[in-house]
Amino acid sequence: MPIWLHRYHPRATPPDRTGTHRRRTLSAPTPQADLGCQSFHQEQLVIKVIDGMHTGEQYHQIIQSSPRDRMVRSQFQKIALDLLPEGADVLDFGAGTGIDARVFATSGHRTFVYEPSEAMRGHLLQHCRDEIAGARVVPLASPLACKVAGVTANFAVLNHFEDHTALFEELAGVVHKGGFVLASMLSPYYLGDARYGWWRKNLVNLVRHGRYGIASESRIHRFTPQVVAQAAAPHFKLEQVTPRGLGLAANLYMFLLFRRH
Repeated sequence: MPIWLHRYHPRATPPDRTGTHRRRTLSAPTPQADLGCQSFHQEQLVIKVIDGMHTGEQYHQIIQSSPRDRMVRSQFQKIALDLLPEGADVLDFGAGTGIDARVFATSGHRTFVYEPSEAMRGHLLQHCRDEIAGARVVPLASPLACKVAGVTANFAVLNHFEDHTALFEELAGVVHKGGFVLASMLSPYYLGDARYGWWRKNLVNLVRHGRYGIASESRIHRFTPQVVAQAAAPHFKLEQVTPRGLGLAANLYMFLLFRRH
């Protein structure tokens, strides 16, 4: 297993992790500026859940009970499905409990799923049992064991990496030329977190380095789109960032679309 995978230890922290070959404009995520406090408290609940039993099931219930998260997930799924050619295979990287995977599979796309968390993977096997039985969802021990038109990484999976260089280098061998990586990441500019000391203390790091880490149980790192784009080159080019401008300060999540050269 590549060494960078050992550095990926996702925690169930969705609230505060926090098409074809044509270009298209991504629809903006729903503004989240009024939900910062809710995000923080829900993150603490999810962190407690992951330390207990039946974490996959409980995580699944928590994230599905959030109207905000369901709306953002729906937007992400629509973008991914619009990008995928008809019948094309997709890799759900950091698939969680299989919520996105089942949607992709039922839309006619064989979906390879990689999820390193045993608890999350256990519930994925239950949630997607019919699709797995029909080989429409295919669990993988390594995300490198497939060849696909696109890779999706929803709800801040990539925020669990300190550096993305090795990741994109490996994904270049997974994604067909002209294919894509679509990632939902936490915006480093999100003003809903300005109430917290860690956000204010990291402003200097954000300005100087375009990135910062958060010393918490969730082990989250936030990056400007430009920093991720530098790590993705030369194998992938950042094609679209949504939202842009002031929207990055009003939205907890940003969608980054990378195109494989």
